Amino acid sequence: METETFIFKKVMIIDDTKIDRYIASHTMKKTNFAREIIEFDLAKKAIVYLEENQHLPEALPEIIILDVRMPEMDGFQFLERLSLLPQSLKQSCCIVMLSSSLDPADHDRAERNPVVKKFMNKPLSKANLEEIKKLYSDFHQTEKVSV
Repeated sequence: METETFIFKKVMIIDDTKIDRYIASHTMKKTNFAREIIEFDLAKKAIVYLEENQHLPEALPEIIILDVRMPEMDGFQFLERLSLLPQSLKQSCCIVMLSSSLDPADHDRAERNPVVKKFMNKPLSKANLEEIKKLYSDFHQTEKVSV
């Protein structure tokens, strides 16, 4: 029996739009991008998950795909709340903002945020996943060098 190999153990998708979550999840499954995909329709729910699991490295995602525009707490507010969590949590994951926003201010704000590794346009594609894989690799190489 063949066992499937995955690029990542765990990826989190935070997006209020069901179809965008489906496209992202489906694309990841189709390419064996992640063994486990955790989906949240609200950023507040994702923050609660991260807070509750902050001391369980195996429960934390390696990649977070974050939408910009969401009700109750948008992607930037999520990043502000995330900044209050332990540094080890922020260092362990690579955050990519994925949005349909064409507002240059959103792009600029994401690029200025030190935890955001990239701002990408929806929908998530196989090419995006290849770029995320490279970003994660570069992110961890830089981290190893700077230690």
